[in-house]
Amino acid sequence: MESLKQRIKKFNADTRMGNERQRIIRWLMGFVLSLFRLALIVGISYVILGPIIGIAFNSFFSNEDAYSPAIYLIPQSPTLERYSLMLTVTQYWKVLRNMLFYISSLSLIQIVVCSMVGYGFARFQFPLKKILFACVILVIVLPAHSVILPLYVTFRNFDPLGILSLITGGNPPNMLTTLFPMYMLTIFGVGLRSGLYIYIFNQFFRGLPKEIEEAAFVDGAGTFYTYLRVMVPNAMPPIITVLIFSLVWQYNDVFYANVFQISGDWALSKKLNTLGNTLSGSYRIIDPNISSLYVYAGIIMMILPMIIIYIFLQRRFIEGVERSGIVG
Repeated sequence: MESLKQRIKKFNADTRMGNERQRIIRWLMGFVLSLFRLALIVGISYVILGPIIGIAFNSFFSNEDAYSPAIYLIPQSPTLERYSLMLTVTQYWKVLRNMLFYISSLSLIQIVVCSMVGYGFARFQFPLKKILFACVILVIVLPAHSVILPLYVTFRNFDPLGILSLITGGNPPNMLTTLFPMYMLTIFGVGLRSGLYIYIFNQFFRGLPKEIEEAAFVDGAGTFYTYLRVMVPNAMPPIITVLIFSLVWQYNDVFYANVFQISGDWALSKKLNTLGNTLSGSYRIIDPNISSLYVYAGIIMMILPMIIIYIFLQRRFIEGVERSGIVG
């Protein structure tokens, strides 16, 4: 009887030791995985943010700091001279005001047009629906550089079906160097990344229950009224997502700005592209090391507006990404 009790006690002790060993192993595995995740996040963050941090600090370098071998990141004699000159060279506040109006209007048009197209694909049946939606996907995957020549020729001599030449009796108008091409493309749903926005709205509207629309139809609401007063208020997550995507991509766009030869007064990115020539030509800043410091200041000035917009909208943006079907 005594030996049985001893065996039971020994078995319980062995069981406790085994459970304790498993808990230690699980804790060690969790700790190692946590360290691995932390190292991975820090490494990726450094790769992405490292150059931006370096540019931000270098933009405060004085001429002496730029040539001092003892200074790596923190300037010894920080100066705002780079930013002061950049405000003048780029006409920053004027161009920023023009650009915010320009990209905001394009973004609002994209939200209206792409949401209506996405709603139509999600809720209605019509001939050639699958083929047309395949064209939307093709717009997403088609490289923009493959349509440079057609876009340039179309707006270089803009005359749809020869109507303008017939009416005026003259040569077709040249729409390059104006904002007309971007507005025209955006209105017809083929603007910058419009295919992606249509897909986002389509995925979201497909996930909404049809009972919402059926209840509105029973109450006598028409299609457009249902879309405007019932579906759009429920579509705030994808609207915020598309708004931020559109603002950022329109703001950073260089491709269409160069193809359509849009003036630098409406595109801050074009001002930065010609900044080196402006500094060397008008301000006699020929030293590449010093010139790069001014360029760094211009880059930070261009990045700041988008950072501010994202800070205010990040919460809704993350929620919109989760609910709009982008990752599903």
